Amino acid sequence: MQLIATIIDIRANPARVWRTLTAFADYPAWNPFITTIEGTPAVGTRLRVQIRTPGGGVSSFRPRVLIAEPERQLRWKGRVLVPGLFDGEHSFRLEPVPGGVRLHHEERFTGVAAALVPASAYARIRQGFEAMNAALKNRVEETAAAA
Repeated sequence: MQLIATIIDIRANPARVWRTLTAFADYPAWNPFITTIEGTPAVGTRLRVQIRTPGGGVSSFRPRVLIAEPERQLRWKGRVLVPGLFDGEHSFRLEPVPGGVRLHHEERFTGVAAALVPASAYARIRQGFEAMNAALKNRVEETAAAA
């Protein structure tokens, strides 16, 4: 198992962060890591996701939404070929904190192939998470200031 876990604090209420996080059609305008999401953030639905890792390439996958709790958590799971080969469970969890929200942005990679992925690939994915977190923070805080 490989875990990538990042955290960032955002000066906004959970509703504003959730709206930005689930406005998938807007991702190409601000998100440097998850460049496209098509679908609905609802339990059981499949999404079409495209990511661009820093220094890496573009990958597409079709995860299934596991949890979609407005203003709290969005979680999906994707697989490569067959279950148990290389699975990724991606999550965004919003934790209210004084002055705003703490975003916990994580992914757990499991399966027999997870151990074969080079550490440098996981490091690039972490960089992508951090770039997305910073871009989300900027977008949410800028729209909050303009409102």
